[in-house]
Amino acid sequence: MPASPLRGLSVLITSGPTREPLDPVRFLTNASSGAMGYALAAAARSLGARVTVVSGPTALSAPRGVAVVPVVTALQMRRETLKRSRGAALVIGAAAVSDWRFASVAKHKVKRTSGLRRLTVVPNPDIIKEAASRRRRGQVFVGFALETRAAERRARAKLAEKGLDLVVANGPANISSGRARVVLVTHAGARRIPEGTKARVAREIVAEAVRHLEPGA
Repeated sequence: MPASPLRGLSVLITSGPTREPLDPVRFLTNASSGAMGYALAAAARSLGARVTVVSGPTALSAPRGVAVVPVVTALQMRRETLKRSRGAALVIGAAAVSDWRFASVAKHKVKRTSGLRRLTVVPNPDIIKEAASRRRRGQVFVGFALETRAAERRARAKLAEKGLDLVVANGPANISSGRARVVLVTHAGARRIPEGTKARVAREIVAEAVRHLEPGA
């Protein structure tokens, strides 16, 4: 692989969790730290790419030379991602986007005495699937499948259902950890990446994605 195979190309990465508000002080979220998204950004940047990360809330500092677009909710992430996705040669959906949001958001803090008994949630959009459906020739799309069982099988299903080139299958042990163990699933097969630091695993993921780029993408 050339030393800078992404030189001159744009890479777009979604990262971190989203927060879906119930009221001004409470929200639905998950334990994602955004560490893998930022590790992917650093790996792509080291290969010469112009990298933009659409990032949910995180306490991490962005890698040097990487542009960050901060968002909070899934709908905000969708808007900022779709705005930029067609201009990127490589799009990686590494964010842990909440599957649901509350059907309504209270303007004021919901009190314990208000008699709240039921919360209604509605599905959030599938951001990487929608971005891939708008692809132009030569673009590469990468998604993640975080599963508690049958991760590789479900990753293969997502590969087809979402129109992706690569799906990274992983489990909950990777969340908020400095290390990761993943399986890279493509249309040609699957390859297991041994456990390692997120920085090392991210380099393997980006290298695999680069192999799918057409010359001159």
